[in-house]
Amino acid sequence: MDMHDDNGINYLILDENGDLNMSMNYRKEGQKLPLFGVGPYLVWGIGLITLIGIILTYSILESGAVHGVFEVIFHIIGGVLIILGIAVWYIGAVKSNMDECITENKLQTNGIYGSVRNPMYSGWWILLTGISLQWHNLWLLFLIPINWLIMTVVLINTEEKWLLNLYGEPYATYKKQVNRLIPWKRRG
Repeated sequence: MDMHDDNGINYLILDENGDLNMSMNYRKEGQKLPLFGVGPYLVWGIGLITLIGIILTYSILESGAVHGVFEVIFHIIGGVLIILGIAVWYIGAVKSNMDECITENKLQTNGIYGSVRNPMYSGWWILLTGISLQWHNLWLLFLIPINWLIMTVVLINTEEKWLLNLYGEPYATYKKQVNRLIPWKRRG
């Protein structure tokens, strides 16, 4: 059961058991993919891991702090990554017409989606990496592959399955040509 306004926008969706299904966020009738997918949960999860790591730098992980020229390098690289992460997210979320592609059930492969399959997630990962570097602590470098691994496993087991089921071979070909999380030149 769902409640929606005159434009067909769903505000509350209950599953067959009457429980609230928060993963079901559709804009219009016939839309086959949720608008947000696992995104908010995934971003909150890696954000929480990053925050815990940062908090631990004040106690348990204090020994990893670097100073002097290395501290400056960490700050510069971190600042660049924060700006890059925001830019990648913004282009993927706002400038790419992704909301329209989702509501129209179209596979988006142009623009930034020609360089990275998940620019919104990539942007958050890059941003959180940059934030981590601002604490100039070597122990926080472990968060980079941990967050990447979490995002990879979650995306493979959720959104990539949804997209493969919906688009079939065109999506399978797209997966072979474009990286999941790291923006890079399109292959073949």
